[in-house]
Amino acid sequence: MAFATAWAPQQKGIVLDGCAGPGGWSDGISRFLGIRDLGLEWDTAACGTRRAAGHSTVQVDVSQFVLRPLVGMVWGLLMSPPCTLFSDAGTRVGRLVLGVLAEGVRRLMAGEDCRAEIRGRVYPVALAEQEARNAKRPEDKRWTPERVEAAAREDAFVACLILEPARYLHALLSASDPAVPFEWAAFEQVPAALPVWEVYAQELRARGWSVWAGVLNAADYGVGQSRRRAVLIASGVRQVFPPEPTHTEHGGGEDLFGGNTPRWRSMAEAIGRGVTDRPAPTVTSGGAKTGGAEPFPTNARKILTDAQARGAWAGPPSTRISVAEAGLLQSFPADYPWQGGKNKGHEQAGNAVPPLLAAHVVSAATKIPVRVPDRAPAIAA
Repeated sequence: MAFATAWAPQQKGIVLDGCAGPGGWSDGISRFLGIRDLGLEWDTAACGTRRAAGHSTVQVDVSQFVLRPLVGMVWGLLMSPPCTLFSDAGTRVGRLVLGVLAEGVRRLMAGEDCRAEIRGRVYPVALAEQEARNAKRPEDKRWTPERVEAAAREDAFVACLILEPARYLHALLSASDPAVPFEWAAFEQVPAALPVWEVYAQELRARGWSVWAGVLNAADYGVGQSRRRAVLIASGVRQVFPPEPTHTEHGGGEDLFGGNTPRWRSMAEAIGRGVTDRPAPTVTSGGAKTGGAEPFPTNARKILTDAQARGAWAGPPSTRISVAEAGLLQSFPADYPWQGGKNKGHEQAGNAVPPLLAAHVVSAATKIPVRVPDRAPAIAA
């Protein structure tokens, strides 16, 4: 599959994509902006998906990646650190240590590698949360103390991955006489992480950058699901603003070109079946933590069954969706080459940045216009 387009503008340098996942940023900026990135990703299945889709990929732990050889060649930086420690589906440890993480961002932006110390300070909070969860398990299913401690160490590590953009920013901003000026950055996370993005915004503004940080809904940009995300958009060479919505909940009004703004895209429009009067609820990564082996937790499935009850449903009645359908609801192409089987496919699709949202965010940072071709037909009848 060739996802890049013939009208690609001249790209000034490397677009580095940390925590790149299966290619949400990559697919969005290649299909709709005509630029390519270099993705850093640890998960084997996600790397397989990226490579099958034609995206340049290095399989690596972003916290261990040696940035020095690329300093002076990076034009833009993308980052979507794991959201599980901030989202409702996870332990929410990240929400409990926002102050500690904010301190870590400031120190890393100043060039102090304090990551080990910050992880050590997050660990007791993560351990208390894991012990509380373990106490609620039936006695015959409780974890051993060693397993609880290992899970807490993993939680502390994952929560602190939101510090990695600071390490990368410091290195890129410190380049002397770079061959390629480092010009822009865009980060994405769940809304609960917005306070951390606001600290990044303060640090970048102090260095003369223009920054916007806030919450965007993917449905406002033509994605067939309601998905709110905390986003940071920054530029060292131009003033930035949030991307102008291309869709609204009820439609109507005028867009920038004097035309009517279309209403949100429904689930049925996106995949050929499902709810007809609203976007799908947020697609998650699936699994028992979110209510089942497919990407709609219990409260989201109720939205779907309520739609059936009021007659706002098209097609077969099943509320379960395939990996390809989950990808379509995220705005990936219908034939995106998900690798790793059904469970890993759902995990990747649910964790990804919606490509259409990604394109609009990067457009706001670079001023490269978004070009959306006519919609391909949905895969379901």
